[in-house]
Amino acid sequence: MPDNNCFLIIPASGNGSRMKTNMPKQYLKLENGLSILDQSLKTLLKMDDILGCVVAIPKDDEHFRTSAYQKHGKMLAIAQGGQERFHSVLNALNTLSEFANENDWVLVHDAVRPCIKASDVQSLINQLRDGDDGGILATPVVDTLKLANASEVRQTVDREDLFQAQTPQMFKFGVLVKALENVVINNIHTTDEAEAVAQIGGKVKIVIGSKNNIKITVADDLQLANYYIENNNEN
Repeated sequence: MPDNNCFLIIPASGNGSRMKTNMPKQYLKLENGLSILDQSLKTLLKMDDILGCVVAIPKDDEHFRTSAYQKHGKMLAIAQGGQERFHSVLNALNTLSEFANENDWVLVHDAVRPCIKASDVQSLINQLRDGDDGGILATPVVDTLKLANASEVRQTVDREDLFQAQTPQMFKFGVLVKALENVVINNIHTTDEAEAVAQIGGKVKIVIGSKNNIKITVADDLQLANYYIENNNEN
């Protein structure tokens, strides 16, 4: 298999507690009839540059078997989800090792970002593919930020160099494995792949994405996602 193929990993082990629902939020239905997870898969699996996908789900997950994409031609395998995001991604990487080599690229996408645009992902791939380590989609912070103690403002934070990180985050397979193994071995708290790569000295490039690429966290986000998806002319 030649170098520089692109593969997709989706960690989908969240429980949706902040959505106040018994169903994991990635399986909640959108107005178009697809689950949140399936909407992401619909957009990403149709991309020519993405060769295959591994989804990481809990061992007792009964929902993904009803996914319209479970038997998609690009669905390579199912990995076991872990306690934390980085556990799920590392398990998925170990599963993906049968198909990818260390110089291939891996795109890691949140299961609950259904508004991702293929054009943004293509831009990410195009801008990073000839680089060394990888990078992320992100948007500049535009709101005034306040550092507060409880309900009292302590100071205004300079937003000039601040960005909101999104997914997909794209890194060389070998780099990402090394970074996440470092997280596990040294018990490092990390919230995304970019932070893990930075911990081992990797360079993380920012590629500007769309503000529509929201993460479904609370119930109001679902209504906004439906609006963005309905008005996305790429669908």
